Amino acid sequence: MWRALFLATGITLCIVGTECLAIEKATLKDSNKPAPSTGMFGAASDPPQPKREIVPPQWAPWSLISTGAVVVIYSFVIPNRVKGG
Repeated sequence: MWRALFLATGITLCIVGTECLAIEKATLKDSNKPAPSTGMFGAASDPPQPKREIVPPQWAPWSLISTGAVVVIYSFVIPNRVKGG
């Protein structure tokens, strides 16, 4: 069980790090707010709300990839002590 947990965590860190290499910024949509209602002629009655943007720093991609790789390697070194799970 621990091996699978560490393996999944390491792979996730590697994937997020690779995604940070590929993008310059990520724009998140606010899912809590309903879609803007349209007026009689299709114009939005409320102005659009600003969206949240995440800009990963330059050190983030390589740090995430390297940490994920170390965790994946560690997951293969964990001894299989428990035979039942």
